[in-house]
Amino acid sequence: MSHRPSPMHSFPTICTPRGPVPEAAPRWNPQRSSSMPSHRYRSAFDRVDIPLTGRGWPQARIGHAPLWVPVDLRDGNQALAEPMDTPRKRRMFDLLVAMGFKEIEIGYPSASRTDFGFVRHLAESGAVPDDVTVVVFTPARPELIERTFESVAGMDRVVVHLYIPTAPVWRDVVLGRGRAEVHGVVLDAARQMDRLARKRPGADIRFEFSPEVFVLTEPDYVLEICNSLTELWDASPDRPVIHNLPATVEIATPNVYADQIEYMHRHLDRRDSVILSVHPHNDRGTGVACAELAVLAGAQRVEGCLFGNGERTGNVDLVNLALNLHAQGVDPMVDFSDIDEIRRTVEHCNRLPVPPRHPYGGDLVYTAFSGTHQDAISKGFAHHAQSGSDLWSVPYLPIDPADVGRSYEAVIRVNSQSGKGGIAHLLRSSHGVDLPARMRADFSGAVQDATDDSGLEATPKDLWNLFDATYLVPGREGRVALTSWSADRDPAGDHRFVCTLRVDGRTGDYEGTGSGAVSAFACALEAAGVEAVVLDLSEHGCPGGTATAYAECRVGERVCWGAGQDASGVAASVAAVLSAVNRARM
Repeated sequence: MSHRPSPMHSFPTICTPRGPVPEAAPRWNPQRSSSMPSHRYRSAFDRVDIPLTGRGWPQARIGHAPLWVPVDLRDGNQALAEPMDTPRKRRMFDLLVAMGFKEIEIGYPSASRTDFGFVRHLAESGAVPDDVTVVVFTPARPELIERTFESVAGMDRVVVHLYIPTAPVWRDVVLGRGRAEVHGVVLDAARQMDRLARKRPGADIRFEFSPEVFVLTEPDYVLEICNSLTELWDASPDRPVIHNLPATVEIATPNVYADQIEYMHRHLDRRDSVILSVHPHNDRGTGVACAELAVLAGAQRVEGCLFGNGERTGNVDLVNLALNLHAQGVDPMVDFSDIDEIRRTVEHCNRLPVPPRHPYGGDLVYTAFSGTHQDAISKGFAHHAQSGSDLWSVPYLPIDPADVGRSYEAVIRVNSQSGKGGIAHLLRSSHGVDLPARMRADFSGAVQDATDDSGLEATPKDLWNLFDATYLVPGREGRVALTSWSADRDPAGDHRFVCTLRVDGRTGDYEGTGSGAVSAFACALEAAGVEAVVLDLSEHGCPGGTATAYAECRVGERVCWGAGQDASGVAASVAAVLSAVNRARM
C-alpha cells in the first residue's frame, strides 16, 4: 500500500441525523464518597467554553484516511529515558519511509547536537525520497529558529513547525506573559521564519503552527492567532499552512475535543488554504477516540507515534488508528502487512516493549484461550473457507491476521480455560488430526486435567504428545495385544480376521468373521473373551501418507474412544479399536 495525502479541503461526508439525542441516564450515587480529594480538580467545562451549536461530527463518517504524520523521531524520542542515537533514528526513519508515510517529523534540531546531527545526516546522505516531506520542530525563539533553518540547508521539501504555549496556566506560570504579548512573540517568530524561507527560493518550505495545550486555550484566542498566521504567511491552496491543534494533555471526554476541532474547522480563515491537523495525547486513555472524532469534525492530518510512544501515557497510536480504518473497509494508505517486523524495529529503536495485548500488534491480540471463543473462531474459519467469499467475517477477529503478516497457528492457544473446539482446531491445523465431534469432549477432559495440574499453556506439541499418550500408546501397549494378524474376504463377501492375541498375559490364536475387517476383528476379540462393540468408526488421511482412525467402543459396561495411525486405513482402524479396548480395561 502507498500513502497519498488527503485533498486539502476534503471533509468527511455528513449523513442524515439518526434521531434526537436521548436524555442522559440518571446519575448513580454511591452510598458514600471515596476518600480521594476529587474536589481539588475542575471540570473541563468550567475551564473552556466552546461556542458551538448544530454539531456535524456526530453524524459524519470517515471515508478516507487522513494524512498520517509520525512524530516518533521527535515527540516520541524526547520521551525516551535513553533517546535514540543516529543509527537508531536512521533505522526508524527507513521503517517509516518503507511503510509509506509521506510526511515525517524528523527532529527538534535546536534541542541537542544529536538531533541537529541527525537532520544533517538525512540532508547530506540523500536518504529522503523525492515524495517525502520532512518536518522540523522549533520553539518561538529567534536563535533556535535560526539554528533550525541551518539544520535543513540543502533539503528541498520541509515543513518548519513553530510552537508556543497559549493556554492560560502556561501563559501565567511558564511564560509570565499576557495574551497580547504571547501573540506578539508568535508573530515575530513567524516573520523570521518567512524571511529565512525566502532566502531559499528553490526549496519548498512550508509552515506549521501549534498552540500548545490547545484544549485549554480560549477558542477565540487560538482562532485569532491562527488566522493572523494564515494571513502573514499568505497561505494558498497550493502552499497551505498547517494549523496543528494538540491535546497536549487530555482534559475531557473525546466529544469535547471534537467540538473544539469543529469550531476551528468552521471559523478558520482561508479554509481551503489550511490543513487542519491534530496531535492527541493519551492522558485519559482516549487518544485514539479523540483522533477519530477530530477527523469526523474536520481534521485532515493526524500526528502520532507507532504503538503510542510519547510523554506520560504517550501520543496517539498510529498503528491503532490506521488499522481501525482498515477494519472498516477504508484503505489506511500505510503498509502494515508485516506488523511483527514493524514492532521489532520500534522496540529496538525505542528500547521499550510493545505490550502483548496492544491493539493489532501485541503478541496475544489474535489469540483465543477461552473455549467459547475458540469454538466460534474455529467454526468461523471453516465457514469462511467454505463460503469462498472475499469478505472477512470470522467471530472475535476484526481483521484477518494474515493481513498484517500473522500466521493462523497462534490464533488459538490452549490452557485450562480452553474448550474442545480450540483443542481440535490446533490438532487439525498443526498435526492433521481431525477428531470426530463426540471425541473432542473426551480429549478435552484429558487436556483440562493436564493444564489444571501444570497451570501452564499447552502448545501444539504438548497436545500431540498428550493425544499420543492418551490414544495411540494404548493401541500399541496394553493388557490386550495383537501380535500378528491377517484379513481376507471370501467369495460370499464376508470378511475373515485371523490373529494372535495376548490377553492379560495369555497368548492364543483366534479368528472372527463380519461384514468388514473391523467387525471381524471384534468377533475375534469376543472369541478371546473380550467383549467389544464398535459404536462409531471414522478414518482420514494425514500429511505424510499415513491414515488416522478413531473408534468409539462399548467394552463391557464402559464406552471408550481409541485412535490408531498406520500407512493402511484398515490397520489404523484395527489399532483404534484395540486402543479403545485397552483404555476401557485400564
